Amino acid sequence: MISRFFIDRPIFANVIAIVTLLFGIVALYKLPVERYPSITPPTVQVTTNYPGANAKVVADTVAAPIEQQINGVENMMYMSSTSSSDGSYSLTITFEIGTNLEEAQVLVQNRVAIAEPQLPEEVRRQGVSVKKQSSNIIMAISLTSPPPKSAFDLTLDPAGLADRGVTADEALAAVRAAGGAGGVTVEPHADAKPGFYRVTTPDGFAPDGPAGADKLRAVVVKKGPDGKSAVPLADVARVDPLPGAFDGLFLSNYATLKLRDELSRVAGVGDIMVRGVGSYAMRIWLDPDKLAARDITTQEVTAALARQNVQVAAGQVGQPPNPSGQRFQLTVNTLGRLSDAEQFRQVIVKSGGGGQPVYLRDVAEVELGAQSYDGFSSRSGFAAANLLVYQLPNSNALDVAARVRAAMEKVKPSLPPGVEYSIPFDTTKFVDSAIHEVYVTLGEAGVLVLIVILIFLQSWRALFVPATTVPITIIGAFAFMPFLGFSINLLTLFGLILAIGIVVDDAIVIVENASHHIEQGLAPREATIKAMDEVTGPVISITLVLMAVFIPTAFLSGITGEMYRQFALTIAATALISAVNALTLKPAQCAVWLKPVAKKNVFTRVFDAAYRPVERVYAWSVRQLLKVWPVVLLVFVGVAGVTGWLYQKTPTGFLPVEDQGYIIIAAQLPDAASLDRTNELVDKINTAFRNTPGVENWFVLGGFSLLDGTAAPNAATAFIAWKDWKERTTPELQQEVLVKRVEAELGGMREAFTLVLVPPSIQGLGFAGGFQMQIEDREGVGLDALQERTQAIMMEVMARQQAAGGPPSSVLYARTLFRAGVPQVYLNIDREKAEKMGVKMNDVFATLQTNLGSVYVNDFNKFGRTYQVRVQADARFRADPSVIKRLEVPGREDAVGYDGKAVPRPRVPLGTLLSNEVQVGPQSIIRYNLYPTAQLQGQAAEGASSGDALKEMEEIADRALPTTMGYEWSGISFQEKRVSGEAVLVYGLAVFLVYLVLAAQYESWLLPFAVILVVPLGLLGVVGAVQIRGFDNNIYTQIGIVLIIALASKNAILIVEFARELRLAGRSIHGAAAEAARMRFRPIIMTSFAFILGVAPLVFATGAGAASRQALGTAVFGGMITATVLAVFFVPAFYVAIQWLIELKNGPPKPRPGEVIHVHTEVESGHAAPAPAPVATAPVTAAEPPPEPTAPPAVAPDPKGG
Repeated sequence: MISRFFIDRPIFANVIAIVTLLFGIVALYKLPVERYPSITPPTVQVTTNYPGANAKVVADTVAAPIEQQINGVENMMYMSSTSSSDGSYSLTITFEIGTNLEEAQVLVQNRVAIAEPQLPEEVRRQGVSVKKQSSNIIMAISLTSPPPKSAFDLTLDPAGLADRGVTADEALAAVRAAGGAGGVTVEPHADAKPGFYRVTTPDGFAPDGPAGADKLRAVVVKKGPDGKSAVPLADVARVDPLPGAFDGLFLSNYATLKLRDELSRVAGVGDIMVRGVGSYAMRIWLDPDKLAARDITTQEVTAALARQNVQVAAGQVGQPPNPSGQRFQLTVNTLGRLSDAEQFRQVIVKSGGGGQPVYLRDVAEVELGAQSYDGFSSRSGFAAANLLVYQLPNSNALDVAARVRAAMEKVKPSLPPGVEYSIPFDTTKFVDSAIHEVYVTLGEAGVLVLIVILIFLQSWRALFVPATTVPITIIGAFAFMPFLGFSINLLTLFGLILAIGIVVDDAIVIVENASHHIEQGLAPREATIKAMDEVTGPVISITLVLMAVFIPTAFLSGITGEMYRQFALTIAATALISAVNALTLKPAQCAVWLKPVAKKNVFTRVFDAAYRPVERVYAWSVRQLLKVWPVVLLVFVGVAGVTGWLYQKTPTGFLPVEDQGYIIIAAQLPDAASLDRTNELVDKINTAFRNTPGVENWFVLGGFSLLDGTAAPNAATAFIAWKDWKERTTPELQQEVLVKRVEAELGGMREAFTLVLVPPSIQGLGFAGGFQMQIEDREGVGLDALQERTQAIMMEVMARQQAAGGPPSSVLYARTLFRAGVPQVYLNIDREKAEKMGVKMNDVFATLQTNLGSVYVNDFNKFGRTYQVRVQADARFRADPSVIKRLEVPGREDAVGYDGKAVPRPRVPLGTLLSNEVQVGPQSIIRYNLYPTAQLQGQAAEGASSGDALKEMEEIADRALPTTMGYEWSGISFQEKRVSGEAVLVYGLAVFLVYLVLAAQYESWLLPFAVILVVPLGLLGVVGAVQIRGFDNNIYTQIGIVLIIALASKNAILIVEFARELRLAGRSIHGAAAEAARMRFRPIIMTSFAFILGVAPLVFATGAGAASRQALGTAVFGGMITATVLAVFFVPAFYVAIQWLIELKNGPPKPRPGEVIHVHTEVESGHAAPAPAPVATAPVTAAEPPPEPTAPPAVAPDPKGG
């Protein structure tokens, strides 16, 4: 046999092990490290812009034709688009996992090209972009110019002073005293403005400017008469930190000019989005009153800029062909395209008639400003430019983040003085910490497994044999990963942790059996040969069963298929290496290392004294149960029924919610709220987070909604980064508590609606965890009806939460940012009157767009870049709808005077041609799979699973929605619903393949059932442990169930295999079953408890990624306990029942001539045998029950079990 070959050639066996280790070590250093493999669906993004169009126009003229063509593109799962009131359009197409992204991009590009002729001319001029895009923001880089820490502006409020009965001197005196011994300096401001002061605080007063301002605002300037009530400085004065050296506009453009291109070249970076004030533009702020006084229209201004700001190619003097003898050839240069504000101020807008020319400076203010003022950005309260780093699909986030950090360190010395960069948001920190925690768990599991083995084997020499198995199989498994396309991620590492308790099983069985034979007087070599004769079959059987359970999962598709694949094939690889190791190196080691124990030490004697009664009571119990094996089967049926009932009652989920180190806040003010009001809200948010324990950093994007990707003046999005997990070990700093604290803080801000969102379990499946439900208008009933039905669903959710006496709601909240009724101004133009007055409609539209919306005229060059020239009315002429009527448009062109000569075109006020009224309409329109949709973002209630929440939302939607509407799931909810039925298929396939492997090995269709029937016993422990801890049946639980199917079958195989051999050797069915159970009790208990303690670190995991480790650990921990404790009693009964059925049909098995099976046993009467005796084959008779003992056997010395 193969084992004898390696017993005689131990160096050969060691070489195989060393080569396995070397290959694994080489692969270990080359494999990429990431949280999950590439399990997010690939996406392609289509973007364009329709300047001046509102959301409905964009949806009708841009979204509809593009999406009609793209719909149904190969491998598409779903698509979602956003049409905004700023004219922007964005469409994201999500494809099946495994789709070639390059091909998908080409297919989408081809279909967009078909749709382009149907798009408006202006959209075609702007261009339609198609690019592969990851929605995964892996990090944010903030550029800030922090204000001075110790200087502030203080402005006294006379009304506040009077209301509170505080004098200016009292307030200033209180401020001066606030610095303690150092004192606070208060001096009148240099501007000499009454009530305006410059405050300087001492060193150490506050860590930064905003914190210092908060501390000053809290200074008590006057105490109440009761000595308790107090008047803070904030009630009587305004305190502001001084601005930094650079404003947000500079920071945003510095980020664009100096950093964006640099970072975009980093390998793996898909896109760099700069969020701040905006790009530079030459802003021409018109004064309509001055234009009217000089009889100038806005069209004349834009025409003058178009004429005088042009790129000139003047040519050359002496350029060939030229007269012979030309001596010089000179390039002609002149000022064409303007480059600075002063040059633009000198543009002549109007001249002629002998009067002075009118310059642009006479009718407008000119400055180098921002192209758009629709948003702002801050970091921890400071004005900032935030660079959002998106990774390319299929790139490694850890590698990308490391390269980005290196690139930033490279440019750091070149940052202007007073500018700092920081990384307030980095999702890879979680991945790093989670991987580190798993490595720690891997080490802990290995140590615990070896401790259990040492306790049972009671020999350092014996411990060495299974101990060497762990590094060989675990490290060797890395050698398989490159060929399987795997990386080092949480799933493969989880597989290795659980494999520790599996791979030592074969070695334990071998060393335990060999040790027993050595104790019986055989030499180590002969004992090892005899042991291998007995256990080679079970070792191969167990390996085949493990492979049969895990390998088929490699053929599953989708996210769950990839997760199963990574986990299962990793364990399969370790099982294969373990089997090879058990048949080559372990026999060689046993023959060399195992020695007879001359004298047992105190620990050994104590352990034996404690273990022997357990084994004897177990053996007696099994014999009693076998006498009533039909009753045992009935009990099993009841246990299986309870298991099925508990499984059905266990809530379902997709993946556990992790503390990933950050949360997201979506804030929305009332409809039509201005950006200034949003800025005020952000100031309050900054103050709240500055004083919130556990918060490390945060940054805010004002005027931007991350959930639907739209720019909206009444929206803001904040990313809050917690402190490191090691600094948040106390209960009050756990994410659940911190989220509730943040919700309480935001709940006090009544001016806005806020949502606190945890990130999704898998990055790239949406921007937030929880569920995403799309309520669709499928029959064109209108956005108002869509909003009404969406609100009805939300109200039903709230009603269920508040209902008393009924079952608790599974939904914590369901909210939407969709608004169909945003106030808008509608201008009703009297076109007939305009025609009579000679006013052209295009002049009306151009005047409105130029003054209210800004118009893009042409470009100018600065800093080596090209920027836009934009014309717009000054802010005070856009503050109220009434100003529209003051705007003027040119009238009839052919007007003549009394003398018959042409006169200048008259100016017609728009107030004579139009009236305005308030209407409502959508600020943005989202379409999902062609239908206008309202997205509901929600969260499962505490104690409820995501599966329960989805089911309840479906029930509510089915009742609330008419037949003209429907719903679909998106993001992580789409994946959860999609895989909801796959678990049963996986379980069934695993069990069926185990059955087929055993049927082939035993050459019996019935005997494998003695092994298969143990599966419900393991499943009982899984569902029981999951329910006790309040977890749900998620993917990690399902992976644990698959593992338990294999491990429960493994234990059963040890008993059934030996019972089968004993039966063939002539023992009765009952005797064979009872003896096999007792013989294998010790190795089963040893291997099972080694595995159970090996996964204990998973069960009680803390830190980053703890939720996933706990979910998997709890499932396999509970399942292995019941698969061991119950199976050792039930499996002998299963064998008796199945073997009885087999022999009832086929008769007793034929004996194997000359076969001798070593039996270390108690005789069937229950008394200890004085010595083990070989059992020679003899004629096999029908099963005979052993005589029933009158009482459990007394404790007596007994040789060590084998």
